[in-house]
Amino acid sequence: MKKPIGTALLALVLAASVVLPVIANAGTAKPGLSQIVRDAVVPIMRARGIPGVSIAVTSAGKSQVFHFGVSSRETRAALNDRTLFEVGSVSKTFTATLASWAEVQGKLAWSDSVSRHLPALQGTAFGDLRLVHLATHTPGGLPLQVPEDVTDEAQLLQWFARWTPEYPPGTRRTYGNPGIGALGLAAAHSLGGEFATLVQREMLPALGMTNTFLEVPEARLGDYAQGYDSEDSLARMTPGVIGAEAYGIRTTAADLVRWVQANMGDLSIDRAWQRAITATHTGYFTTGRMTQDLVWEQYAYPVPVEKLLAGNSRRMIFEPNPAIELVPPMRPRDDVWINKTGSTRGFSAYVAFVPKRHIGVVVLANKSIPIEDRIAIAYRIMQALDGPVR
Repeated sequence: MKKPIGTALLALVLAASVVLPVIANAGTAKPGLSQIVRDAVVPIMRARGIPGVSIAVTSAGKSQVFHFGVSSRETRAALNDRTLFEVGSVSKTFTATLASWAEVQGKLAWSDSVSRHLPALQGTAFGDLRLVHLATHTPGGLPLQVPEDVTDEAQLLQWFARWTPEYPPGTRRTYGNPGIGALGLAAAHSLGGEFATLVQREMLPALGMTNTFLEVPEARLGDYAQGYDSEDSLARMTPGVIGAEAYGIRTTAADLVRWVQANMGDLSIDRAWQRAITATHTGYFTTGRMTQDLVWEQYAYPVPVEKLLAGNSRRMIFEPNPAIELVPPMRPRDDVWINKTGSTRGFSAYVAFVPKRHIGVVVLANKSIPIEDRIAIAYRIMQALDGPVR
């Protein structure tokens, strides 16, 4: 296990002036920003031995994309605008949005019981949960992963039916994949469809995300970056029973920053989808120094980097943390830093944006690296976006 970024390395990231010798495409960056992005990325790339990093930024509705390094050590192919990355749990934000779209259409309510949409779970503790518990990681003690011997939906529902909570629902935040998987199933059931089909045929086209996939088409396999784990072994995700709902998105930096723009209302899209997206920024619980939205996590802005590091720490991911319900829920605000991390065994992602400032950043790497590194990169770039760049 890699050690968290230390104070010295964080200082280096925020002040370094090293330039990576191989840069694939820096887009149409305004003067000074390209250097700032390099200075944020290069020290960590070198320190962690990362083959490639793609950065996308948006400011006032305009995006720029920067590529550093290669998509594969074996082929030495440079990263480019078509390179596909695994984004891990950033995928959960799409699942929450599909459920929110169903809510906008009157197909479900966040106060609904799970069993209303998954009838097989009637009369069980899991079936009695509210959908909002699934979207906020507060069901009462689900594990991080589905057991390995659960390999299809029928087995998954049987496992949910046997589950008993460790804590009263709504009192502890326990981060994990199973609850989001169940949310995706419930949302799809309410819409009368299958989750992956709804995402790929309804949601992504509505957002103009033409380079985002739950299943990479054969014609695009050549654009699929090779991932590397913490020991530098080749790694790509293995599909699981709730892979699509919890961690299955593959996308480009440009498409993912379009997702950020949609979340800030900077695109012209269908009003129902915009309502659904914005509603996912509603705050339902506070836990530690962070407000838990529908999958997204938010902090009052401006936010010190130390608060982001604490809110995205291993303790927040792997341990139960007290949760305090907000009654009534906090309406979506624009004066907040909203973020989500994502990891697979061979890829790392981080997305952050501030709606009031209309700034955002996407960090994608084809290696497993600590969350602290991703935050350090993003924070340096966001500081630059929120101030004058000469």
